[in-house]
Amino acid sequence: MSHRSHSPEPEGVASPSQSVDQPNNSLKSRHLVMMALGSAIGTGLFVGTGSAIKAAGPAVIVSYLVGCLLLVLVMRALGEMAAADPASGSFSTYAGKALGPTAGRALGWLWWIQIVIVIAAESTAAAQIVNEAWPVLPQWVLALVFMCAFTLVNLLHVETLGETEFWFALLKVLAVLAFLVVGVLLLIGLLPTPSPGTSNLTDHGGFMPHGVSGVAAALLVVVFAFGGTELATIAAAETNEPAKNVTTAIRTILIRVLVFYVGAVAVMVLVMPWDDDSLSASPFVAVLSVAGLPGADKVMTVIIVLALLSALNANIYGGSRMLYSLARRGSAPRRFAAISDKGVPYSAVILSVLGGFVAVVLNYLWPEVILNIMLNIIGSTILAVWTFALISQIVLRKRAEKEGRKLPLKMWAFPWSSYLALLLVAVIVILGLTDTEVRFQLIATTVLICVIAILSKLLIKNKDASEFNDLPPNTAAIQKIENREGE
Repeated sequence: MSHRSHSPEPEGVASPSQSVDQPNNSLKSRHLVMMALGSAIGTGLFVGTGSAIKAAGPAVIVSYLVGCLLLVLVMRALGEMAAADPASGSFSTYAGKALGPTAGRALGWLWWIQIVIVIAAESTAAAQIVNEAWPVLPQWVLALVFMCAFTLVNLLHVETLGETEFWFALLKVLAVLAFLVVGVLLLIGLLPTPSPGTSNLTDHGGFMPHGVSGVAAALLVVVFAFGGTELATIAAAETNEPAKNVTTAIRTILIRVLVFYVGAVAVMVLVMPWDDDSLSASPFVAVLSVAGLPGADKVMTVIIVLALLSALNANIYGGSRMLYSLARRGSAPRRFAAISDKGVPYSAVILSVLGGFVAVVLNYLWPEVILNIMLNIIGSTILAVWTFALISQIVLRKRAEKEGRKLPLKMWAFPWSSYLALLLVAVIVILGLTDTEVRFQLIATTVLICVIAILSKLLIKNKDASEFNDLPPNTAAIQKIENREGE
């Protein structure tokens, strides 16, 4: 990166000498856990699960188990790095330190683009469900209302945002637990509806009706469903005890995600035939309707909408913090490091939600197809993010061991567990290449990564590029700020 003469700080951006040079540290451990859950338990579980079941049939359970194993390993790797070096840029910052600034920039921008798509997907899904249940307002109007409301929430003090997300996420955690209880009661014959037993696992084409390629296609949906749990390592930088809180949050998240996702999908494919159209469209409501509980479908619809809005809230937070971090490290225009008096990076929040507002327009033009397109793009992108995060962990762990530094949290059975995680990603990619649609997604994501890396390198080196006129004067100053944040 080229050195330049110092230019005045944009309004609202704290200089290195100021006490407010990062978002206000006011998140608690419970906020951290629920924000990560709020991001993970959203479109992927309540809507995307139907797509995964349609792709793989009952074998979707295998897809989720493989996805869970990969998630456990990835989150442990991220936890190791976050506990040792809490940073708002999380895996982007670690990739920069492990693999060089271009890798850090590319990964940060790639994840930010993914989060923008997630934000759009969450608002689209919530609007779609509300419109189908209560067709009072057009889908695009509902999406617009949701985006405006949660943009305002994210412009408030971060503690208010954390508290809002805590109660939103708690509600949907309780809802999923209630769903699991109802499903188990139905399966063991304690409800008026006759129990189907295990027949739905083998009927209708067998356990794996679409073969290995179906399991592979479902894996991309599963990976998207788990995307968002990494938010805990981003939010950790805004807690008072990052190392302790991120360790607690990761351990809690892993257990809950395993129970919620694998348990929920198992109930779905046991209770109903996998090829039932209602299961593909709205799996939670479909199962509760079969259970014969009066009004349960309407109640679940409300909970699903609230869950999606919770995920929307958490992802706006995550996207804004990543953009803020990129700006702080000189990898985005300096204006996006601007902080309000409440400790909120307001410019980063506003840009991060613009993608959601674009989705409102797309909702108006193509309300029937936009959600599926978004889900497909995101699935393959998060695979790339996890791959670079794992490689970064391997490099930084070996570096720490060489320097004799003690780590507060360690990856199990290093380096073999990290290599296993990379192998699982490779297997998912190889299997995905056997499916035409998935192959296109993977190729498109690879091209996107290359384009981001090349453009970021060229633009940041180019002093005359107007988009980067607000870059800090030199990388040394940025590194000094980051070092102080990590202490």
